[in-house]
Amino acid sequence: MLANVNATRMELLRLRRRVGLASRGHHLLSEKRDELSRQLILISRDIGSLRKRVETELMETCRRFMLARATMEPEDTKAALETPTKKLSLAIDFAKIMNVKVPRLTKEMAGEIICYGFATTSGELDVALLALERAFDNLIELAEKEKQARLVAIELQMTRRRVNVLEHVVIPELHETIKFIFDKLAEAERDNTSRLMKIADIIRA
Repeated sequence: MLANVNATRMELLRLRRRVGLASRGHHLLSEKRDELSRQLILISRDIGSLRKRVETELMETCRRFMLARATMEPEDTKAALETPTKKLSLAIDFAKIMNVKVPRLTKEMAGEIICYGFATTSGELDVALLALERAFDNLIELAEKEKQARLVAIELQMTRRRVNVLEHVVIPELHETIKFIFDKLAEAERDNTSRLMKIADIIRA
């Protein structure tokens, strides 16, 4: 590779400019990598606490549903839940974290989750449905955070690769090429000086 390099001063100046540009790019990407890491840690902390909360709420909801089933006739349970009147829709917006496009979810709910008469139903069913309704907010936020974490992690991985390529491949190769050209120019300068001295000796003789 180095044998095909033009050992000229113009090439030396061009490579030095490339080193400066690569170094600035490496610095900016390193800062981006560090900030993405920080953002991913913050999101991960939120996910940890949210997941625990969601698991607790869903376990409580399941427990309440089991109690409701135990205290109701199967046909009454089926009839009570057969015609839902609660409607849920999600609006998706987008924000940016270090130029990474991440989703923001907004919940829109209409109607009542309790859509049956109370003559043949258990109070445990009411409690179970209301607990499920409360869990929606945390479930949606958890889904949002996990998607954000995934997208930020992908960007972080790509940024790390770019930083590593610049740090361990591009910049060292440029420095090696610059040293090669500098040595060639110095050698040519020494040869030229030696020739001039020989010419001067011939003239003086």
